[in-house]
Amino acid sequence: MSFEKIPMSTPLVEMDGDEMTRVIWALIKDMLLSPYIDLNLEYYDLGLPHRDETGDQVTVDSANAAKKYGVAVKCATITPNAQRMDEYKLHEMWKSPNGTIRAIMDGTVFRAPILVKGITPYIPGWKKPITIARHAFGDIYKNTETIVPAGSKAEIVVTLPDGTQQRQTVHQFKESGGVFQGQFNVDASIESFARSCFNFALDTKQDIWFSAKDTISKKYDHRFKDIFQEIFDNEYAKKFAQAGIEYFYTLIDDAVARVVRSEGGFIWACKNYDGDVMSDMVATAFGSLGMMTSVLVAPDGACEYEAAHGTVTRHYYKHLKGEETSTNSIATLFAWTGALRKRGQLDGNDRLAGFADKLESAAVETIEAGIMTGDLAAMSTLPDIRKVNTQDFLLAIKERLEAKL
Repeated sequence: MSFEKIPMSTPLVEMDGDEMTRVIWALIKDMLLSPYIDLNLEYYDLGLPHRDETGDQVTVDSANAAKKYGVAVKCATITPNAQRMDEYKLHEMWKSPNGTIRAIMDGTVFRAPILVKGITPYIPGWKKPITIARHAFGDIYKNTETIVPAGSKAEIVVTLPDGTQQRQTVHQFKESGGVFQGQFNVDASIESFARSCFNFALDTKQDIWFSAKDTISKKYDHRFKDIFQEIFDNEYAKKFAQAGIEYFYTLIDDAVARVVRSEGGFIWACKNYDGDVMSDMVATAFGSLGMMTSVLVAPDGACEYEAAHGTVTRHYYKHLKGEETSTNSIATLFAWTGALRKRGQLDGNDRLAGFADKLESAAVETIEAGIMTGDLAAMSTLPDIRKVNTQDFLLAIKERLEAKL
């Protein structure tokens, strides 16, 4: 097919990854992007071997590049455990790349399902996507905890700038031992979280809910509630009114009830642990993590797009043996389309943004025509289903894409 390639003026930061998603990453570029776009990419290899070779400096460099250029696209990566230490003969058990990138970009993670006909949510009233905004900083993920023997007293001690101390007794472990945990957050991170949420709501023209438990946590959770409300009132209330969208706060148990009764179509902002749990709940209820988009949004608007799932290790080992795989590439593909669309919007490149729209439509139409990978075939209610392998699925999308170009 004769096609004038779409130019790209500003680089898009590319963060390559691991295992089966790395294989799919290359297939998507070769089959669905390079023939149609004159790709301008700043490449970083975040595969575990290269992270180890660079002492994880490549992860830091990629995050700074995302801040510099404003848009990045990331492949799924391995966060090593003891088994991976041995398997890859690592020098160190490196931290999660996503955590490092989130910290440098000061970003909030937004996850939303990709809806297709034939994959019915487990909650039938959900007609529109529900986007989970997770504050991925602090709380129990940065906690300090200890096992406490009987007869001990647990206290919170805060040493003030002048050296004086404030002490509060948490519990007297008189007759029984137990456990004790301390957690924290910082105002600057909560403020960044709030602004990222409000900006994303304006960009996507969706209502946003924020939920916590300030009736029980009268200082910790109440701090979140107050900061959100102050920033909204001072910086966003007029913008929301002009956009015709709404922000409101509610207790998390009320939010859960509202979400279950809703038809979707809104952003649900959650603290770190709540967002971790609720994003998997929403993903499962809509169908699959393989059909979830994920975008990290910084307060300054910089974005990093990725799939919500992992590296699909089991399929990768089959691939290494030369066995056929049927791996769902939709979330990885939508990471690319999300990044390309954002790059096009920022650069005023309508052809690039339009190409992203067409590629997404081609992918959805392929599934709705009954052509899909094994995981989707197991969930689909369509009458005529043709399960295909990893590469043939992308070829089917390519066929529909070319019909749109």
